[in-house]
Amino acid sequence: MGAVTFPQPKVVDFITENLIALRLPHDHKPLSEQFQVNWTPTLVTLDGEGKEHHRTVGFLPPEELIPSLLLGRAKIHFDHDQFEKALENLETILKDYPKSGAAPEAIFLKGVCTYKHTHDPKPLKQAYERLQREYPESEWTKRALPYRLIP
Repeated sequence: MGAVTFPQPKVVDFITENLIALRLPHDHKPLSEQFQVNWTPTLVTLDGEGKEHHRTVGFLPPEELIPSLLLGRAKIHFDHDQFEKALENLETILKDYPKSGAAPEAIFLKGVCTYKHTHDPKPLKQAYERLQREYPESEWTKRALPYRLIP
């Protein structure tokens, strides 16, 4: 990714404005062992306390890296019960990167996040319906299958 993805101006700008990036060799001890990095490239999204919330393994082209990083940010906010911030990141994925590999998970997480924020189950069913319509073969559609039963 160092030759193709990271040099792209849009990627550089996103990382500079939104993240604290740390690049290490895959065999850097003790961090490679601590975060179980066994292959390169591996991107691990951590919160301020160093807890992992998202991971990707393998090459990502520029149009997939930013939505993956946004998903990592959304998961940090979600895991810290900061639902409005999580939803902002998820909406950005769905608006700006609707065809990305991160989009189906973003739809799923948006439904769960909205439910946890409002206690209204309708967004769960809406997430399933959207996944079924736009990404019928996605693993996230299968995970959302029980939500189809919500009245």
